[in-house]
Amino acid sequence: MLRFILILLLLLAGNSYAFNLTAKSWLVADENNFILDGRDTQTVRSMASITKVMTAIAVLEAEQDLNQLVKYHNVKLTRRELIEISLVKSDNHASDLLCKHYPNGYRNCIEDMNILARRFEMYNTTYTDATGLLATNTTTAIDLLKLLNVAERYPLIVEASRKNRVEIKIRKQWFVFNNTNPLIGKKHEFIISKTGTTTAAGGCIILTVRTERGIRRVVVLGSRNGQTRIPEADFIASSN
Repeated sequence: MLRFILILLLLLAGNSYAFNLTAKSWLVADENNFILDGRDTQTVRSMASITKVMTAIAVLEAEQDLNQLVKYHNVKLTRRELIEISLVKSDNHASDLLCKHYPNGYRNCIEDMNILARRFEMYNTTYTDATGLLATNTTTAIDLLKLLNVAERYPLIVEASRKNRVEIKIRKQWFVFNNTNPLIGKKHEFIISKTGTTTAAGGCIILTVRTERGIRRVVVLGSRNGQTRIPEADFIASSN
């Protein structure tokens, strides 16, 4: 009898509370962007490396040569490869290079990222660097839902999001960059995925996945840390 009462209480409390989500802001929406559940969806928070999605979009919108070589540490990578490792490995140096080699330089890259945010009606979003390391890269869960919709329009971003790793051969040496989301290739059919973690932002992740219930777009901001963000996002996507 006691076990039955406990189960009933958990059901009444709601799935998200039963799981004890630590995220300060989160939401889950269906393929029509109808929000199925969420918390503090309009509170402005730091977004960490989710910033890199807009960095990639700005480069793609600028129609730069994706095959142009750029010096990355002691080797040269194409702009396409820099975008891939920026999104997959969340490589800060790659993101910085994308903006440093942007038309009219780094500052113009950041300005264009903010212009794009306004174009996409992300009115509560501000970008101040290419990587998301600065706490002043801020947004809301609602704005990131809009970003997910935009990111899905870019084949290169979708392609990168679905890779569990990027392998690049330079001369006779292979460089391997693993995805910061360990669920890629193991669970769900991912369409978009980008993680982020800093002290100011906590654990963050945005993703679009195809589940048994249909397309789910999930945003998690301010999770306790980098270890909690992914199981929380997975739970939210799977239970709504």
